[in-house]
Amino acid sequence: MQCELCGAIIKGAPKRVRIEGAVLQVCPKCATLGVEVAQPRPVESKRKAVAATPGAPQRRGRDVFDLMVGEIVEDFGERIKSARLEKNWTQKDLANEIKEREVLIRKIEKGDLIPEDEVRVKLEKVLGISLLDVSDEEVRRQKGGRLATTLGDIITIKRE
Repeated sequence: MQCELCGAIIKGAPKRVRIEGAVLQVCPKCATLGVEVAQPRPVESKRKAVAATPGAPQRRGRDVFDLMVGEIVEDFGERIKSARLEKNWTQKDLANEIKEREVLIRKIEKGDLIPEDEVRVKLEKVLGISLLDVSDEEVRRQKGGRLATTLGDIITIKRE
């Protein structure tokens, strides 16, 4: 490897040095011209790598999309606008009610901006509408998928 400062061939490990703001890999002679910088550590996964056994299912990390139930409806802007108009509110009134900016409401109603989950929940609560397209199967999966009465349900009923 060559010194990035003088061009000499480096024997052994190069030194990482900051010289006038630039981090360079230099020879020991040129290392005296700057301040030595710590070598970057290789990025290790926080999870310990498990030896993969053939045929064993690979476990993947949780994803934001795993927490989502349904997708936002295509006509979300129209639904928000019609619900707002039913309450005889202006965009400014709605923005004040959910403590957001009027510009955000305007863009969402035009369909230029899809509301984030936090804003979507506020809008649904204040306007009394649903902006998610949720199938029955997804609702069952979210609630654990149980449809039959369990022993725990019976105990709860007895206590009441």
